[in-house]
Amino acid sequence: MKHVWGAAALAVSLFAAAPSWAETVSLFCSSSGAEYELCKNGAEAWAKKTGNEVKINKMPAAWDEALPLYQQLLSAQSQDADVLLLDVVWIGLLQNHLLDLSAVLPKEDIAANFPSTVAAGTVNGKFVAQPWYTDTGLMFYRRDLLEKYKKPVPKTWAEFTETAKAVQDGERAAGNKDMWGFAWQGKSYEGLTCDAIEWVSSFDGGTIVDDKGNITIDNAGAAAALKQAHGWVNTISPQGVLNYDEESSRSVFEAGNAVFLRNWAYVWGTSQGKDQPLVGKVGVAALPVGKDGAKSSGCMGTAHLGISKYTKHKDAAVSLLSFMAGKDEQKRRAIEGAYNPTIASLYDDADVLKALPFLKDAQTAFADSVARPSAVTGSGYNRVSQAFYKAVHGVLAGEEQPEAALKALAADLETIKKRGKW
Repeated sequence: MKHVWGAAALAVSLFAAAPSWAETVSLFCSSSGAEYELCKNGAEAWAKKTGNEVKINKMPAAWDEALPLYQQLLSAQSQDADVLLLDVVWIGLLQNHLLDLSAVLPKEDIAANFPSTVAAGTVNGKFVAQPWYTDTGLMFYRRDLLEKYKKPVPKTWAEFTETAKAVQDGERAAGNKDMWGFAWQGKSYEGLTCDAIEWVSSFDGGTIVDDKGNITIDNAGAAAALKQAHGWVNTISPQGVLNYDEESSRSVFEAGNAVFLRNWAYVWGTSQGKDQPLVGKVGVAALPVGKDGAKSSGCMGTAHLGISKYTKHKDAAVSLLSFMAGKDEQKRRAIEGAYNPTIASLYDDADVLKALPFLKDAQTAFADSVARPSAVTGSGYNRVSQAFYKAVHGVLAGEEQPEAALKALAADLETIKKRGKW
Protein backbone atom coordinates (compact mmCIF):
# COMPACT_ATOMS: atom_id res chain seq x y z
CA MET A 1 0.00 0.00 0.00
CA LYS A 2 2.91 2.34 0.72
CA HIS A 3 3.86 2.14 -2.90
CA VAL A 4 0.56 3.82 -3.77
CA TRP A 5 0.42 6.52 -1.11
CA GLY A 6 2.92 8.26 1.13
CA ALA A 7 6.39 9.39 0.20
CA ALA A 8 6.78 6.77 -2.50
CA ALA A 9 3.35 7.37 -3.97
CA LEU A 10 3.01 6.94 -7.68
CA ALA A 11 2.97 10.57 -8.68
CA VAL A 12 2.73 11.68 -12.28
CA SER A 13 3.92 15.23 -12.81
CA LEU A 14 2.14 16.78 -15.74
CA PHE A 15 3.30 19.72 -17.83
CA ALA A 16 6.76 19.56 -16.27
CA ALA A 17 8.03 22.33 -18.52
CA ALA A 18 5.78 24.89 -16.82
CA PRO A 19 7.24 28.35 -16.16
CA SER A 20 8.97 29.10 -12.85
CA TRP A 21 5.88 30.78 -11.38
CA ALA A 22 3.76 27.69 -11.86
CA GLU A 23 2.31 25.87 -8.88
CA THR A 24 2.23 22.11 -8.38
CA VAL A 25 -1.11 20.78 -7.19
CA SER A 26 -1.70 17.23 -6.00
CA LEU A 27 -4.75 15.34 -7.20
CA PHE A 28 -5.99 11.93 -6.08
CA CYS A 29 -7.39 9.70 -8.83
CA SER A 30 -8.89 6.23 -8.85
CA SER A 31 -6.31 3.59 -9.73
CA SER A 32 -8.53 1.56 -12.06
CA GLY A 33 -7.26 1.64 -15.62
CA ALA A 34 -10.06 3.44 -17.46
CA GLU A 35 -10.94 5.84 -14.66
CA TYR A 36 -7.31 6.64 -13.97
CA GLU A 37 -6.71 7.51 -17.61
CA LEU A 38 -9.78 9.75 -17.71
CA CYS A 39 -8.66 11.55 -14.58
CA LYS A 40 -5.08 11.88 -15.81
CA ASN A 41 -6.18 13.21 -19.19
CA GLY A 42 -8.41 15.82 -17.56
CA ALA A 43 -5.63 16.96 -15.24
CA GLU A 44 -3.23 17.08 -18.18
CA ALA A 45 -5.62 19.35 -20.09
CA TRP A 46 -5.89 21.70 -17.09
CA ALA A 47 -2.10 21.80 -16.70
CA LYS A 48 -1.67 22.68 -20.36
CA LYS A 49 -4.35 25.36 -20.14
CA THR A 50 -3.05 27.06 -17.00
CA GLY A 51 0.69 26.46 -17.09
CA ASN A 52 0.60 24.77 -13.70
CA GLU A 53 1.68 21.25 -12.81
CA VAL A 54 -0.30 18.34 -11.37
CA LYS A 55 1.06 15.56 -9.20
CA ILE A 56 -1.34 12.61 -9.45
CA ASN A 57 -1.57 10.15 -6.58
CA LYS A 58 -3.26 6.84 -7.30
CA MET A 59 -5.83 5.72 -4.75
CA PRO A 60 -5.85 2.07 -3.62
CA ALA A 61 -7.91 -0.16 -5.91
CA ALA A 62 -10.31 -0.85 -3.03
CA TRP A 63 -11.80 2.47 -2.05
CA ASP A 64 -12.44 1.24 1.49
CA GLU A 65 -8.66 1.29 1.93
CA ALA A 66 -8.44 4.94 0.87
CA LEU A 67 -10.45 6.40 3.74
CA PRO A 68 -8.01 5.57 6.58
CA LEU A 69 -5.15 6.87 4.46
CA TYR A 70 -7.01 10.13 3.85
CA GLN A 71 -7.65 10.35 7.58
CA GLN A 72 -3.95 9.87 8.27
CA LEU A 73 -2.92 12.57 5.80
CA LEU A 74 -5.52 15.09 6.92
CA SER A 75 -5.09 14.50 10.65
CA ALA A 76 -1.39 15.26 10.16
CA GLN A 77 -2.40 18.41 8.23
CA SER A 78 -0.27 17.13 5.37
CA GLN A 79 0.44 19.59 2.60
CA ASP A 80 0.77 16.71 0.12
CA ALA A 81 -3.02 16.56 -0.25
CA ASP A 82 -4.69 19.30 -2.29
CA VAL A 83 -7.62 18.04 -4.39
CA LEU A 84 -9.25 14.86 -3.08
CA LEU A 85 -11.53 12.33 -4.76
CA LEU A 86 -14.27 11.58 -2.22
CA ASP A 87 -16.86 8.86 -1.92
CA VAL A 88 -20.18 10.38 -0.88
CA VAL A 89 -20.19 8.50 2.44
CA TRP A 90 -16.82 9.96 3.48
CA ILE A 91 -17.87 13.59 3.33
CA GLY A 92 -19.44 13.81 6.78
CA LEU A 93 -16.46 12.07 8.33
CA LEU A 94 -13.86 14.34 6.68
CA GLN A 95 -15.84 17.59 6.80
CA ASN A 96 -13.62 19.33 9.35
CA HIS A 97 -10.60 18.96 7.08
CA LEU A 98 -12.22 20.28 3.90
CA LEU A 99 -12.40 23.78 2.47
CA ASP A 100 -15.83 25.46 2.30
CA LEU A 101 -16.28 25.61 -1.47
CA SER A 102 -19.28 27.96 -1.38
CA ALA A 103 -16.83 30.79 -0.71
CA VAL A 104 -14.60 30.02 -3.69
CA LEU A 105 -16.79 28.54 -6.43
CA PRO A 106 -19.29 30.52 -8.51
CA LYS A 107 -22.84 29.92 -7.30
CA GLU A 108 -23.95 28.97 -10.80
CA ASP A 109 -21.31 26.22 -10.99
CA ILE A 110 -22.72 24.67 -7.83
CA ALA A 111 -26.37 25.14 -8.82
CA ALA A 112 -25.82 23.45 -12.20
CA ASN A 113 -25.67 20.07 -10.42
CA PHE A 114 -28.61 17.96 -9.32
CA PRO A 115 -29.83 19.36 -5.97
CA SER A 116 -29.53 15.91 -4.37
CA THR A 117 -25.81 15.78 -5.18
CA VAL A 118 -25.25 19.30 -3.87
CA ALA A 119 -27.06 18.38 -0.67
CA ALA A 120 -24.82 15.33 -0.31
CA GLY A 121 -21.77 17.60 -0.45
CA THR A 122 -23.16 19.93 2.21
CA VAL A 123 -22.55 19.25 5.91
CA ASN A 124 -23.75 21.50 8.73
CA GLY A 125 -24.46 24.28 6.26
CA LYS A 126 -21.01 24.10 4.61
CA PHE A 127 -20.61 23.01 1.00
CA VAL A 128 -17.37 21.03 1.13
CA ALA A 129 -17.54 18.62 -1.83
CA GLN A 130 -18.33 19.46 -5.45
CA PRO A 131 -20.19 16.67 -7.33
CA TRP A 132 -18.09 15.06 -10.05
CA TYR A 133 -19.99 12.03 -11.31
CA THR A 134 -23.01 10.23 -10.02
CA ASP A 135 -24.53 6.83 -9.78
CA THR A 136 -27.77 5.54 -8.43
CA GLY A 137 -29.58 2.28 -8.03
CA LEU A 138 -31.35 1.40 -11.27
CA MET A 139 -33.68 -1.33 -12.48
CA PHE A 140 -32.39 -3.28 -15.46
CA TYR A 141 -34.92 -5.48 -17.18
CA ARG A 142 -35.27 -7.86 -20.08
CA ARG A 143 -37.02 -5.66 -22.61
CA ASP A 144 -37.56 -8.60 -24.93
CA LEU A 145 -39.28 -10.69 -22.26
CA LEU A 146 -41.59 -7.90 -21.12
CA GLU A 147 -42.60 -7.47 -24.74
CA LYS A 148 -43.04 -11.22 -25.15
CA TYR A 149 -45.45 -11.39 -22.21
CA LYS A 150 -47.04 -8.01 -23.01
CA LYS A 151 -46.06 -6.51 -19.68
CA PRO A 152 -45.37 -2.79 -19.16
CA VAL A 153 -42.39 -1.63 -17.12
CA PRO A 154 -43.77 -1.76 -13.56
CA LYS A 155 -44.09 1.47 -11.61
CA THR A 156 -44.85 0.14 -8.12
CA TRP A 157 -43.24 -2.69 -6.18
CA ALA A 158 -46.55 -4.57 -6.12
CA GLU A 159 -46.77 -4.43 -9.93
CA PHE A 160 -43.09 -5.32 -10.13
CA THR A 161 -43.48 -8.44 -7.97
CA GLU A 162 -46.44 -9.63 -10.02
CA THR A 163 -44.65 -9.04 -13.33
CA ALA A 164 -41.43 -10.71 -12.17
CA LYS A 165 -43.33 -13.81 -11.05
CA ALA A 166 -45.40 -14.03 -14.24
CA VAL A 167 -42.41 -13.77 -16.59
CA GLN A 168 -40.31 -16.08 -14.42
CA ASP A 169 -43.00 -18.75 -14.47
CA GLY A 170 -43.55 -18.33 -18.20
CA GLU A 171 -39.85 -18.77 -18.98
CA ARG A 172 -39.55 -21.79 -16.72
CA ALA A 173 -42.48 -23.38 -18.48
CA ALA A 174 -40.76 -22.62 -21.79
CA GLY A 175 -37.68 -24.54 -20.68
CA ASN A 176 -35.39 -22.22 -18.69
CA LYS A 177 -35.54 -23.88 -15.26
CA ASP A 178 -32.85 -21.50 -13.95
CA MET A 179 -34.89 -18.35 -14.56
CA TRP A 180 -35.65 -16.07 -11.60
CA GLY A 181 -37.68 -12.91 -11.52
CA PHE A 182 -35.28 -10.64 -9.65
CA ALA A 183 -31.55 -10.48 -8.86
CA TRP A 184 -30.30 -7.95 -6.30
CA GLN A 185 -27.71 -7.45 -3.54
CA GLY A 186 -28.77 -9.34 -0.42
CA LYS A 187 -25.38 -10.03 1.15
CA SER A 188 -24.76 -8.53 4.61
CA TYR A 189 -22.58 -5.57 3.54
CA GLU A 190 -22.78 -1.93 2.47
CA GLY A 191 -24.50 -2.90 -0.76
CA LEU A 192 -27.48 -4.15 1.22
CA THR A 193 -27.68 -0.79 2.98
CA CYS A 194 -28.11 0.74 -0.47
CA ASP A 195 -30.76 -1.73 -1.61
CA ALA A 196 -32.70 -1.56 1.64
CA ILE A 197 -32.67 2.21 1.96
CA GLU A 198 -34.21 2.30 -1.52
CA TRP A 199 -37.08 0.05 -0.42
CA VAL A 200 -37.62 1.89 2.84
CA SER A 201 -37.51 5.36 1.30
CA SER A 202 -39.94 4.36 -1.46
CA PHE A 203 -42.44 3.37 1.25
CA ASP A 204 -42.05 6.77 2.94
CA GLY A 205 -40.03 5.08 5.66
CA GLY A 206 -37.26 7.68 5.73
CA THR A 207 -33.50 7.21 5.55
CA ILE A 208 -32.64 5.53 8.89
CA VAL A 209 -31.55 8.85 10.42
CA ASP A 210 -33.03 12.15 9.25
CA ASP A 211 -31.04 15.26 8.34
CA LYS A 212 -31.38 16.58 11.90
CA GLY A 213 -29.87 13.45 13.38
CA ASN A 214 -33.12 11.90 14.60
CA ILE A 215 -33.42 8.11 14.39
CA THR A 216 -36.47 7.39 12.22
CA ILE A 217 -36.12 3.79 11.12
CA ASP A 218 -38.73 2.25 13.47
CA ASN A 219 -41.87 3.00 11.46
CA ALA A 220 -44.65 1.25 9.56
CA GLY A 221 -43.34 2.18 6.10
CA ALA A 222 -39.93 0.65 6.80
CA ALA A 223 -41.56 -2.49 8.18
CA ALA A 224 -43.76 -2.82 5.08
CA ALA A 225 -40.73 -2.45 2.81
CA LEU A 226 -38.77 -5.19 4.59
CA LYS A 227 -41.78 -7.49 4.70
CA GLN A 228 -42.11 -7.12 0.94
CA ALA A 229 -38.41 -7.85 0.36
CA HIS A 230 -38.50 -10.93 2.58
CA GLY A 231 -41.39 -12.17 0.43
CA TRP A 232 -39.18 -12.12 -2.67
CA VAL A 233 -36.78 -14.73 -1.30
CA ASN A 234 -37.59 -18.18 -2.70
CA THR A 235 -40.44 -16.77 -4.81
CA ILE A 236 -38.91 -14.40 -7.38
CA SER A 237 -35.35 -14.53 -6.01
CA PRO A 238 -33.29 -17.58 -5.05
CA GLN A 239 -32.24 -18.27 -1.47
CA GLY A 240 -28.72 -17.55 -2.67
CA VAL A 241 -29.60 -13.89 -3.19
CA LEU A 242 -28.76 -13.45 0.50
CA ASN A 243 -25.12 -13.85 -0.55
CA TYR A 244 -25.28 -11.80 -3.76
CA ASP A 245 -23.23 -8.64 -4.26
CA GLU A 246 -23.16 -6.44 -7.36
CA GLU A 247 -21.06 -8.77 -9.47
CA SER A 248 -22.76 -12.04 -8.57
CA SER A 249 -26.22 -10.56 -9.20
CA ARG A 250 -25.01 -9.10 -12.50
CA SER A 251 -23.68 -12.49 -13.57
CA VAL A 252 -27.09 -14.10 -13.03
CA PHE A 253 -28.81 -11.42 -15.10
CA GLU A 254 -26.26 -11.41 -17.92
CA ALA A 255 -26.38 -15.20 -18.10
CA GLY A 256 -30.05 -14.82 -19.04
CA ASN A 257 -31.36 -16.13 -15.73
CA ALA A 258 -33.13 -13.08 -14.27
CA VAL A 259 -35.93 -10.90 -15.60
CA PHE A 260 -35.01 -7.90 -13.46
CA LEU A 261 -31.76 -6.72 -11.89
CA ARG A 262 -31.18 -3.93 -9.40
CA ASN A 263 -27.64 -2.61 -9.88
CA TRP A 264 -25.56 0.43 -10.79
CA ALA A 265 -25.26 2.10 -14.18
CA TYR A 266 -22.05 0.25 -15.11
CA VAL A 267 -24.19 -2.77 -15.99
CA TRP A 268 -25.33 -0.98 -19.12
CA GLY A 269 -21.78 -1.14 -20.44
CA THR A 270 -21.14 -4.73 -19.42
CA SER A 271 -24.45 -6.05 -20.78
CA GLN A 272 -24.20 -4.20 -24.07
CA GLY A 273 -20.57 -4.94 -24.84
CA LYS A 274 -19.41 -6.71 -27.95
CA ASP A 275 -20.54 -10.34 -28.20
CA GLN A 276 -22.72 -10.11 -25.08
CA PRO A 277 -25.86 -12.28 -25.36
CA LEU A 278 -28.18 -9.52 -24.09
CA VAL A 279 -27.22 -6.80 -26.57
CA GLY A 280 -30.41 -5.02 -27.60
CA LYS A 281 -32.51 -6.92 -25.06
CA VAL A 282 -32.00 -4.78 -21.96
CA GLY A 283 -33.98 -1.79 -20.74
CA VAL A 284 -33.20 0.56 -17.86
CA ALA A 285 -35.71 2.34 -15.63
CA ALA A 286 -35.99 4.09 -12.30
CA LEU A 287 -36.72 1.74 -9.41
CA PRO A 288 -40.38 1.10 -8.57
CA VAL A 289 -42.06 2.90 -5.68
CA GLY A 290 -44.04 1.72 -2.69
CA LYS A 291 -47.22 3.44 -3.78
CA ASP A 292 -48.57 5.42 -6.73
CA GLY A 293 -47.32 8.99 -6.85
CA ALA A 294 -44.23 8.44 -4.72
CA LYS A 295 -40.74 9.27 -6.00
CA SER A 296 -38.31 6.59 -7.06
CA SER A 297 -35.53 6.33 -4.50
CA GLY A 298 -32.36 4.93 -6.02
CA CYS A 299 -29.43 4.98 -3.60
CA MET A 300 -27.00 7.78 -4.39
CA GLY A 301 -23.47 6.70 -5.23
CA THR A 302 -21.95 10.07 -6.08
CA ALA A 303 -18.23 10.79 -6.24
CA HIS A 304 -17.15 14.31 -5.28
CA LEU A 305 -14.04 16.45 -5.34
CA GLY A 306 -12.94 18.38 -2.29
CA ILE A 307 -9.96 20.50 -1.25
CA SER A 308 -7.91 20.04 1.90
CA LYS A 309 -8.08 23.15 4.05
CA TYR A 310 -4.36 22.66 4.72
CA THR A 311 -3.40 23.22 1.08
CA LYS A 312 -0.71 25.76 0.30
CA HIS A 313 -2.04 26.13 -3.23
CA LYS A 314 -5.62 27.21 -2.62
CA ASP A 315 -6.20 29.22 -5.79
CA ALA A 316 -4.62 26.63 -8.08
CA ALA A 317 -6.47 23.82 -6.31
CA VAL A 318 -9.79 25.63 -6.77
CA SER A 319 -8.95 26.14 -10.44
CA LEU A 320 -8.17 22.43 -10.92
CA LEU A 321 -11.33 21.32 -9.10
CA SER A 322 -13.47 23.73 -11.13
CA PHE A 323 -12.02 22.40 -14.37
CA MET A 324 -12.33 18.73 -13.45
CA ALA A 325 -15.94 19.07 -12.28
CA GLY A 326 -16.96 21.52 -15.01
CA LYS A 327 -19.46 20.90 -17.78
CA ASP A 328 -16.98 20.28 -20.59
CA GLU A 329 -14.99 17.76 -18.57
CA GLN A 330 -18.10 15.97 -17.29
CA LYS A 331 -19.32 15.70 -20.88
CA ARG A 332 -16.01 14.25 -22.03
CA ARG A 333 -16.00 11.71 -19.20
CA ALA A 334 -19.59 10.68 -20.00
CA ILE A 335 -18.83 10.10 -23.68
CA GLU A 336 -15.41 8.48 -23.28
CA GLY A 337 -15.90 6.60 -20.03
CA ALA A 338 -19.66 6.26 -19.42
CA TYR A 339 -19.48 8.28 -16.19
CA ASN A 340 -22.88 9.76 -15.39
CA PRO A 341 -22.81 13.55 -15.10
CA THR A 342 -24.04 15.46 -12.07
CA ILE A 343 -24.82 18.52 -14.21
CA ALA A 344 -28.50 18.32 -15.10
CA SER A 345 -28.29 20.00 -18.52
CA LEU A 346 -26.00 17.25 -19.83
CA TYR A 347 -28.93 14.83 -19.68
CA ASP A 348 -30.37 16.73 -22.67
CA ASP A 349 -27.07 16.83 -24.55
CA ALA A 350 -27.31 14.95 -27.85
CA ASP A 351 -23.71 13.71 -27.75
CA VAL A 352 -24.08 12.38 -24.20
CA LEU A 353 -27.38 10.66 -24.99
CA LYS A 354 -25.87 9.02 -28.05
CA ALA A 355 -23.13 7.53 -25.88
CA LEU A 356 -25.43 6.70 -22.95
CA PRO A 357 -28.95 6.29 -24.36
CA PHE A 358 -30.36 4.90 -21.10
CA LEU A 359 -29.90 8.30 -19.42
CA LYS A 360 -32.94 9.64 -21.26
CA ASP A 361 -35.22 7.19 -19.44
CA ALA A 362 -33.31 7.26 -16.17
CA GLN A 363 -32.89 11.02 -15.63
CA THR A 364 -35.49 11.13 -12.85
CA ALA A 365 -33.66 8.31 -11.09
CA PHE A 366 -30.51 10.40 -10.88
CA ALA A 367 -32.39 13.57 -9.93
CA ASP A 368 -34.41 11.88 -7.16
CA SER A 369 -31.72 9.64 -5.70
CA VAL A 370 -31.71 9.14 -1.95
CA ALA A 371 -28.61 9.69 0.17
CA ARG A 372 -27.45 7.40 2.93
CA PRO A 373 -27.22 9.29 6.26
CA SER A 374 -23.45 9.62 6.11
CA ALA A 375 -23.27 13.41 6.31
CA VAL A 376 -25.36 13.75 9.45
CA THR A 377 -23.87 10.73 11.27
CA GLY A 378 -20.27 11.61 10.38
CA SER A 379 -17.79 9.31 12.13
CA GLY A 380 -20.66 7.10 13.25
CA TYR A 381 -21.83 6.24 9.75
CA ASN A 382 -19.98 2.93 9.44
CA ARG A 383 -21.54 1.70 12.70
CA VAL A 384 -24.98 2.93 11.64
CA SER A 385 -24.77 1.20 8.27
CA GLN A 386 -23.45 -2.03 9.76
CA ALA A 387 -26.25 -2.16 12.32
CA PHE A 388 -28.79 -1.48 9.57
CA TYR A 389 -27.66 -4.05 7.04
CA LYS A 390 -27.28 -6.74 9.69
CA ALA A 391 -30.82 -6.11 10.93
CA VAL A 392 -32.17 -6.15 7.38
CA HIS A 393 -30.32 -9.34 6.55
CA GLY A 394 -31.86 -11.01 9.59
CA VAL A 395 -35.34 -10.12 8.34
CA LEU A 396 -34.59 -11.32 4.81
CA ALA A 397 -33.30 -14.62 6.17
CA GLY A 398 -36.47 -15.10 8.21
CA GLU A 399 -34.66 -14.87 11.53
CA GLU A 400 -36.69 -11.89 12.78
CA GLN A 401 -39.96 -10.16 12.04
CA PRO A 402 -39.62 -6.66 10.52
CA GLU A 403 -41.27 -4.80 13.41
CA ALA A 404 -39.15 -6.46 16.08
CA ALA A 405 -35.95 -6.06 14.06
CA LEU A 406 -36.56 -2.35 13.49
CA LYS A 407 -37.38 -1.72 17.14
CA ALA A 408 -34.14 -3.40 18.20
CA LEU A 409 -32.23 -1.54 15.48
CA ALA A 410 -33.53 1.83 16.69
CA ALA A 411 -32.35 0.98 20.21
CA ASP A 412 -28.90 0.02 18.89
CA LEU A 413 -28.67 3.30 16.98
CA GLU A 414 -29.62 5.26 20.10
CA THR A 415 -26.69 3.62 21.88
CA ILE A 416 -24.33 4.54 19.04
CA LYS A 417 -25.61 8.11 19.11
CA LYS A 418 -25.26 8.44 22.90
CA ARG A 419 -21.64 7.41 22.62
CA GLY A 420 -21.07 10.64 20.77
CA LYS A 421 -20.79 9.24 17.27
CA TRP A 422 -23.05 11.98 15.91
